[in-house]
Amino acid sequence: MTEEDLIYLKKWFSDYTKSFYSSDEGDQRNIMLKVEHTRHVCRNIIDIGRDLSLKDNEMMLAETVAIFHDIGRFPQYAKYKTFKDAVSVNHGLLGVKTLIQEKILENLLPGEQELITQAVKFHCAIAVPTAVEERIKFFIKLIRDADKLDVYRVFIEFYESPDDQKASATAHGVPDTPGYSERILASIKNKTIAPYSEVRNLNDFKLMKLSWVYDLNFRGACKLLQERGYVNSLAQVLPQTDEIRNLIKNIREFISERLHNVEKV
Repeated sequence: MTEEDLIYLKKWFSDYTKSFYSSDEGDQRNIMLKVEHTRHVCRNIIDIGRDLSLKDNEMMLAETVAIFHDIGRFPQYAKYKTFKDAVSVNHGLLGVKTLIQEKILENLLPGEQELITQAVKFHCAIAVPTAVEERIKFFIKLIRDADKLDVYRVFIEFYESPDDQKASATAHGVPDTPGYSERILASIKNKTIAPYSEVRNLNDFKLMKLSWVYDLNFRGACKLLQERGYVNSLAQVLPQTDEIRNLIKNIREFISERLHNVEKV
């Protein structure tokens, strides 16, 4: 892969996404949400890659994965008017289908095409697949970290924005009621990702996002998480109970341990 390839792919992404622009204010806000998200994920993956001292070709591949990781979101929203895979289509699979139909990767080496499509396919999977080669698995982990970091930003900004400025497709569709699920708490206490199936209200949803900390693969991602204060921001909009405070304390200690680990993964 060359720098010229990367420049071409960036321009193609820009032109392709502009074809989904809408005169409807709400639809346009949702489309721009994903355009901006992609830009942030690209920056995240570059920062994580630098922390890992990736070589130039690996950095270009990583950025390409980031550019296309959510390419399926645009035809998804055009058809279904939602970003919820459960009520529409798996956007990772749709992304791969889009890349193949558009033949956008055909000038790259076959191995590079496979790496990019597999990373797009699995970036939103419940877990990193085991039945893929290690190099592809590495890039899947990279994009999952870069993506999660920006999802934190997106949702924190959603909570903080006036109602008339919120992207409607970001809405989680759960009631803002008191309390939280003990099963969600138990998952976090066990340092595992809280399942979406256990989310009953807005507090559960926020806690589920916090549990993603335990799924970050690289120290560089943990560093960005701490620098940007995402855990603190989410902690401030959760019930101020002793149980929640202890949970946040444990998460902060976990992040601190990751940052002091000499290993970068």
